[in-house]
Amino acid sequence: MADNLTDALKKLKITAVDSTADSLEGCLDCLLQALAQNNTETSDKIQKSGILQVFASLLTPQSSCTAKVANIIAEVAKNEFMRNPCVDAGLIPPLVQLLNCKDQEVLLQTGRALGNICYDSHTLQSQLINMGVIPTLVKLLGIHCQNSALTEMCLVAFGNLAELESSKEQFAYTNIAEELVKLFKKQIEHDKKEMIFEVLAPLAENDIIKLQLVEAGLVECLLEIVQKTVDSDKEDDIAELKTASDLMVLLLLGDESMQKLFEGGKGSVFQRVLLWIPSNSHQLQLAGALAIANFARNDGNCIHMVDNGIVQKLMDLLDRHVEDGNVTVQHAALSALRNLAIPVVNKAKMLSAGVAEAVLKFLKSEMPPVQFKLLGTLRMLIDAQAEAAEQLGKNVKLVERLVEWCEAKDHAGVMGESNRLLSALIRHSKSKDVIRTIIQSGGIKHLVTMATSEHVIMQNEALVALALIAALELATAEKDLESAQLVQILHRLLSDERSAPEIKYNSMVLICALMGSELLHKEVQSLAFLDVVSKLRSHENKTVAQQASLTEQRLAVES
Repeated sequence: MADNLTDALKKLKITAVDSTADSLEGCLDCLLQALAQNNTETSDKIQKSGILQVFASLLTPQSSCTAKVANIIAEVAKNEFMRNPCVDAGLIPPLVQLLNCKDQEVLLQTGRALGNICYDSHTLQSQLINMGVIPTLVKLLGIHCQNSALTEMCLVAFGNLAELESSKEQFAYTNIAEELVKLFKKQIEHDKKEMIFEVLAPLAENDIIKLQLVEAGLVECLLEIVQKTVDSDKEDDIAELKTASDLMVLLLLGDESMQKLFEGGKGSVFQRVLLWIPSNSHQLQLAGALAIANFARNDGNCIHMVDNGIVQKLMDLLDRHVEDGNVTVQHAALSALRNLAIPVVNKAKMLSAGVAEAVLKFLKSEMPPVQFKLLGTLRMLIDAQAEAAEQLGKNVKLVERLVEWCEAKDHAGVMGESNRLLSALIRHSKSKDVIRTIIQSGGIKHLVTMATSEHVIMQNEALVALALIAALELATAEKDLESAQLVQILHRLLSDERSAPEIKYNSMVLICALMGSELLHKEVQSLAFLDVVSKLRSHENKTVAQQASLTEQRLAVES
């Protein structure tokens, strides 16, 4: 066999230039046979023979051997060590040209060859995209949808290319959505559906394509799959249910596609999704809650959903998952409630429906994603709701848990949200009882640290809460404020040119409030606050300049 291969390689070099098609075909058959028997060894010999360069000239639509040449390239390019030599031999441009050919066998082998050469290489895949293969392949899928081998080749190519961001823009200008949905509707086999799903998922990350898929009728297909597979315990059906419901949620991430499916709350899709929440399938409960969270990205939708009883459905769902529940479902239901609580008109309605109590049942959760959403939901609910803020702020268990989470250094999100909720309880309640509960639970040091956050919004929230503490409960808080080095931190914030105007303003308001404590007054005097504050009198922000004058007067009087 080895001798035959060597002869075939030698002959190929000669016959490629000057020979009959028959002898050329014989040499190619010999190579294909050798590759079938030992691909790696044969590929190595092909590379060393220098025949790859000859292949470039043989890849023409006119030649009867083109399909075989492309097949050989596809076979050798299965080996990683052969991919660069194929590129160096200049095989990509002629292969790309062949995608315009009408011969189905040539198209199939060409697609395989390109796919194998560019496998796992974003650089080469980007090159193909720039050479315009996407519109060509989409057209091929439409023309040859009856040829299952060609269809599969196109799907594999789309699956690889769709991962690249640059490809999504090109796909958006083709009728890929229409072609894939058409193909999907015809599929009976699980494997084929799975292949199409693998292309749909990355494509559906693009907002334009999301809308195209919705308009092409993908949602109806997905709902049908859910209906057929929801009660099945077959492995394939369970996998299909998950993929279909996940994809449905992904389609709702686009603003336009989401609104199209919501249809003012009357949409059949929205109505069907509501039925997923009380379902017995964890997967559907999860998808249903995530879908509601996505529909709730718009104030109008949120108000409509709360008025139409969605809150009770979500609370019932949470109730089913309190004891050793499904963490992903807990997280999704809390996400939905958090989003629904954003519009001002919804807060009181949700509080009176008992949402705060339902959420507090998850205080013992040790799962950071659940903790994060729980905190965000409570923070949204108490915004400008003084009574609720006071009630929660006097809840010792909640405040102690918040103080504990303020130290969750491994989970920055949980730590940040705990600090923000602590501050919000004070800012919205303006209650001495709440402040005392937070002081007794050791929360002061966390609010002081929060004032040094890299996020201006968090710094500001902390300073406003600290100013309220200083105004309402200074005597009780002074020792904690001293040990947390609040005065030094305020000096630093006022001296730092990068501090935002509102940070400078609130720092000065706080300094004035601290003067009521002998202990903290001494600290203020020991640091050169007058110098820092007098410089701020000429600040470009008028509010800051005015507060600087007032603060300077106060410091001068009390020095």
